[in-house]
Amino acid sequence: MLKIGRRKAEDAALKAAQAGMSADELTVFQKILHEQSGIVLSDRKRALVESRVTQRLRALGMDSFHTYLEYLVRDGDGDELVQLIDVISTNITNFYREPDHFEILDHKLGEWAEKGQRKVRIWSAACSTGEEPYTIAMTVHKHILEHNLDLKILASDISTRVLARAKEGIYDEERLVQVPEEMKSRYFRPNFTGGTGKYEIAAQLRGLMMFHRLNFTVFPYPIRGVFDVIFCRNAMIYFDRDLRQKMVLEFARLLKPGGLLMIGHAETLIGMEKKYRTIKPSVYLRLNDGVDG
Repeated sequence: MLKIGRRKAEDAALKAAQAGMSADELTVFQKILHEQSGIVLSDRKRALVESRVTQRLRALGMDSFHTYLEYLVRDGDGDELVQLIDVISTNITNFYREPDHFEILDHKLGEWAEKGQRKVRIWSAACSTGEEPYTIAMTVHKHILEHNLDLKILASDISTRVLARAKEGIYDEERLVQVPEEMKSRYFRPNFTGGTGKYEIAAQLRGLMMFHRLNFTVFPYPIRGVFDVIFCRNAMIYFDRDLRQKMVLEFARLLKPGGLLMIGHAETLIGMEKKYRTIKPSVYLRLNDGVDG
């Protein structure tokens, strides 16, 4: 598609926004996003869908949702689908969110290390802009030094946009308000490339990370190895029960017996915990196969 001027693109997108999205168009967007990403959008989300899709119309200089849908269907390489999922996805996160999970991780890692375990793999399955996996890294780094651990953290997300920000590892100072001052001074460095008030993750934490785009709806997940801990917090609330059930079973396949699955405090595995035992709400222990939970 030919590039057009910013003013023309804005005018075209404004025209589409003023006309509004029809019920049929909303239904098509709901179907595409559910099938391709697992995201469930009710009719009450019409305003959100309109505003987020309008961002793509503005970027492409299109003047109707119908034109954009035709473009999306013809997009053979899937690049525009990725862009659509990026703008629709809700990415709310911060450092040390739901802090008790990191306290449990700290305790469990120390316990495993004392028993002689030297290889640890942790997966942040919906990492967003990186605050969760970097908080994991800050939590575990002392154990790496004390016990000479071979430790890696996989950070995945469906959104290429937030993955790029996570890889960059640069945050505005106000994003660090939940980071203890000791951790801030140890694991963040001032970054002046984008102006003042920005901090970047220190090299010793970056070296622990592996980033990977992952779509929760595509099974089996293209991931090798077995994990000791999986964080999948505040992601399953956007999916229907069938997809959540499949995800929980897939996590069990990738989690070692005795490993931990952490989900959001607003989430639950009730009715799906066959391969797990509840440690506390939102924290589950992977059982040995054949053991009734």
